[in-house]
Amino acid sequence: MTYGGNTMMKLERNFYVTDGLTLAKSLLGKVLVRESEEGIASGIIVETEAYIGPEDKAAHTWKNRRTSRTEVIFGEGGYAYIYLVYGMHYCFNVTANIVGKPECVLVRALEPLDGIELMKTRRRTNRVVNLTNGPGKLCCALNITRELYGEDLCGERLYIVEYGRSDFEVEASPRIGIDYAEEYRAKLWRFCIKDSVYVSKKIPPA
Repeated sequence: MTYGGNTMMKLERNFYVTDGLTLAKSLLGKVLVRESEEGIASGIIVETEAYIGPEDKAAHTWKNRRTSRTEVIFGEGGYAYIYLVYGMHYCFNVTANIVGKPECVLVRALEPLDGIELMKTRRRTNRVVNLTNGPGKLCCALNITRELYGEDLCGERLYIVEYGRSDFEVEASPRIGIDYAEEYRAKLWRFCIKDSVYVSKKIPPA
């Protein structure tokens, strides 16, 4: 696969078999690609959040909670964990670590790259900056649904490739929407590409 004359190498399994914090930072600048019958849509990952179960009170796998929804997180890194929030928005997560270490990374925002017209149609907006600047928005734009739960990210329908951006600084801040997580609310486990206009929520100045 090439973009702008540059070869984009698909990430291999060993990239994902690491702890969630490391993976959350490593995913920044990589490109998330969704292939479907409608075409290819992709974007540079600009914002992530790490969820480090079972000690993380914000994680779905806190206290090793194992259900039909969280089952994929208990497997090997590099698979899609997708769930519905508020009964209407999908969220896409990348599983991390080894079997039995239930950690994952929420992909919160992308910088649109390929298939922008297709994404505009799916999102019903012409504002490029608003296409993928949130977890629900990017899932809609890339047509990531529950059908892709457990998808192997080393496969052909949904995957992440190496070539994207590398000339950036990383900013860390608390995760969003986890007021219930007590002392884990303040953990600086949200990571963004500094100054990206595509992040879901700006990091306040220090």
